[in-house]
Amino acid sequence: MLSAQNDGLAIHAEGVCRYYTMGPAEIRAVEGVTLDVPAGQFLALLGSSGSGKSTFLNLLAGLDRPTAGTILVHGKDLARMSPLELAFHRRQTVGMVFQAFNLIPKMTLEENVELPLRFAEVERRERQSRVREVLERVGLSGRLTHRPGELSGGEQQRGALARALVNRPSILLADEPTGNLDSRTSDEILQLIREINRSSGATVVMVTHDRALAECFAQRVVTISDGKLVSNGSVA
Repeated sequence: MLSAQNDGLAIHAEGVCRYYTMGPAEIRAVEGVTLDVPAGQFLALLGSSGSGKSTFLNLLAGLDRPTAGTILVHGKDLARMSPLELAFHRRQTVGMVFQAFNLIPKMTLEENVELPLRFAEVERRERQSRVREVLERVGLSGRLTHRPGELSGGEQQRGALARALVNRPSILLADEPTGNLDSRTSDEILQLIREINRSSGATVVMVTHDRALAECFAQRVVTISDGKLVSNGSVA
């Protein structure tokens, strides 16, 4: 088996396919994608709606399994992992940020960010310090007791980013993280993601339909269309 870790790769995807059956039709959401992402790179996966980019991101996260092909994350084959191992992968290796924020409305910001640490059974004393540290990092240390409905869209996305980072993942996956934000707030969120990428060395894979944002903030832009890579990009 190839080792992405030994080659300095965070992600090695080879011939990855994901097909779905809907009645008599077969939907080829991802078809034959081969992609290497070096550790520490900020990569943007560019494509229009329905291009397969979010499906591919879910495969990298271990939220779905490929129909065919291989995905190695730090040298480990996701297709060979048990459900328990995949859950551990999502909890310890990967942080995810979504377009819709996905914060729990009845919880305070502090409680939302703490949730992954509770799932990981981190001791209570350490949970509190790590939550406050990461909220300070995203500029929300004064919003601990606020609920999502009391925060602006940009603040909610910063909170979602803090939640993704609190377990100190080596890979950050962002699915249209600025899709619900205005242009100024979008720039602020992507500047924050880029700063985290540079300061922590975390690998970032960001799905977006916005070419201008992708080219401005990412080191490398890869284009996907109809489930296939049509451009493998170059490092900026």
